[in-house]
Amino acid sequence: MTEPRPAAATRARRVPRRLGSTLIALVILAVLLFPVYWMVNASFFTSAQVLSVDPPLMPWSGTLDGYRQALESQGPNLLTSIAVATGTVVLTLAIAIPAGYALARFRVPGAGIVLFAIMVVQMVPNIVLANSLFDILSSIGLFDTYVALVLADSTLAIPFAIIVLRAFMLGIPGEVIESAQLDGAGYLRTLTRVVAPMSRNAIITAGLFTFLFAWGDFLFGVTLTSGQGLVPVTVGIYQFIGTQVSEWNAILATAVLASIPAAILLVVAQRYIAAGVTGGAMKE
Repeated sequence: MTEPRPAAATRARRVPRRLGSTLIALVILAVLLFPVYWMVNASFFTSAQVLSVDPPLMPWSGTLDGYRQALESQGPNLLTSIAVATGTVVLTLAIAIPAGYALARFRVPGAGIVLFAIMVVQMVPNIVLANSLFDILSSIGLFDTYVALVLADSTLAIPFAIIVLRAFMLGIPGEVIESAQLDGAGYLRTLTRVVAPMSRNAIITAGLFTFLFAWGDFLFGVTLTSGQGLVPVTVGIYQFIGTQVSEWNAILATAVLASIPAAILLVVAQRYIAAGVTGGAMKE
């Protein structure tokens, strides 16, 4: 008999290691996803099943009562959060795209100071920003409005978006921009016709994370609204827990509904996120 070749023997030894690593990864993934599974599972229970000592592992005798209550009480709040998050994305990208382009391609005086200031802003505790914004927005009559929430959420999203877009735009070849300018394109046309399309992955990444920032915000939502008319879904869940402690199936159904938009966006845009986050890694 001939002895196995070294390469074949090496591959044979690697197979058990890969299987072991895969099993460990699956176990870790199952532990991390179990709360999500249980949230979805329990949202179909009755109130008695949720509070029972031995709840079922699958909702074989499930009910949609929790979702009916959730839509009745939290439906308007979900629409409010969608409107605020969408407005935040539009405002953030409208400012961050030209700002990232200017910091990446132009010799702006004091650009280093601007970047340092952007990073410092992200280090300021949110509660400090919330208190300051409350005083400012209340004094100009914007308290408890969509505009207030959009502006507040944008203060967190714009610095992050500028950093991501600038890092990506640094990797765009200068020859492409120079060629567009030689063809008669001005700065604005070069940005909209050349730089922005080439930065699609970074723009989608920045827009997605901006949406998630605004969608999951609670501090600004509870600080800049009265909690009566304009209520984001995060604040609505908080109020719902306080008033419907016995209706845990409705509370969990609300959490499931609030998770769906973010989950859909992450699934749809995951390949753009990977390209957008790593796009500027080699340039810096």
